[in-house]
Amino acid sequence: MLAAALICALALFSIPLANAQSDEATGKEPAKDAPEKVVLPEEVAAPEEAARAWVLADMESGERLAGERDDRRFPIASTTKVMVGLVVLDLASSGAVDLDEEVVVSEEAAFYANPIYSNVGLLAGDSLSVRELLMATMISSGDDAVYALAEHLGGGEGDAGVDRFVEKMNEKAAKRGLKDSHFTNPIGLDAKEHYSSASDLARTTQLAFEHPEFRKMVATPYATITTQDREIPLSNTNELLSSYAPTTGVKTGTTPAAGSSLVASAASGDESYVAVFLDSQEDRFDAAVRALEYGFAANENVDLVAEKDSYTTVSVPYRREKIGLVAGDDVTGLVDADSKVERAVEIKKDLPDSAKPGTRLGTVTATVDGERVGESALVARKGYDEASVWERAWYTVSGVFVEE
Repeated sequence: MLAAALICALALFSIPLANAQSDEATGKEPAKDAPEKVVLPEEVAAPEEAARAWVLADMESGERLAGERDDRRFPIASTTKVMVGLVVLDLASSGAVDLDEEVVVSEEAAFYANPIYSNVGLLAGDSLSVRELLMATMISSGDDAVYALAEHLGGGEGDAGVDRFVEKMNEKAAKRGLKDSHFTNPIGLDAKEHYSSASDLARTTQLAFEHPEFRKMVATPYATITTQDREIPLSNTNELLSSYAPTTGVKTGTTPAAGSSLVASAASGDESYVAVFLDSQEDRFDAAVRALEYGFAANENVDLVAEKDSYTTVSVPYRREKIGLVAGDDVTGLVDADSKVERAVEIKKDLPDSAKPGTRLGTVTATVDGERVGESALVARKGYDEASVWERAWYTVSGVFVEE
């Protein structure tokens, strides 16, 4: 009987076996129990009714943490210039624009250097670099500077060039999925079809922060730019840079329709947040500090999946032994005191005949409160060799006897 079983096994050893890996290691399953709640040192309340619309979001992931009416469209004043910065620096990253190329200020741009506009005092004929004009735009909110920048990058003086640049702004918004944003000018002047939402502005800021030049500019309290014959001092309009230590930027804005608005960001340790207030109903800087402090106190950035930690085991093909699978990378995410963290693993349906340490054999996915945060590869902690003919045969034979 044993000989017959052995001959049968040798004839069939190459056929994939249903039990070549453990049932619990196939498909999806929970992995490693997680605490229902994370104990945080302090609980604070998010600001309420602080503005017509506001939002607090994680700068790294974009996750919305708190807010009111943040998906509604409102005038946004000079916070528009965050999108200007994103467009300019994306063009520079692609090689379409050189930040050091010179721009000559037109009479149309110099028109905005009068008291009814926010300006840095540019004169017709002034020569500055694209970088310097962007600095004047982001630091001092210079309407004259952003108009000169838009003309230059739009390929012509006056409204025609500016309109072409605004088209780039709208194309960027559409490409990035900012469905509640539309622009008619680069300055932020009130207009019926010029609007965004607090959530879209937070997302725009997150994208702009991917550029080191942007982060540097919006975090600069004071700077100087130079024309061919004089220096122009710049002073940041964001008071938080001098009053709130964790501040990292970004932009103020005020018009009759938009009211007093602000995009503010802050970072501490491995946490960073962006808060947006449109038409603030109280001091916008105080409201931003409360929102950002709420972010720091009520949320914690933790490892939802830890690199090199084991999350499941799998049976080695054609052997009655198992190996552990460990995470290839960290997956971090924000949790608060009520967050429910869950992890699920998925293993390859057909494991390879052999594997080295570090071979990817599955994935582990982390969710917080039902929302997917990220995933990591699951890799073999130790390798295994391909089973020999006799090992496959013995596996089959022993399986027959077990079944009997």
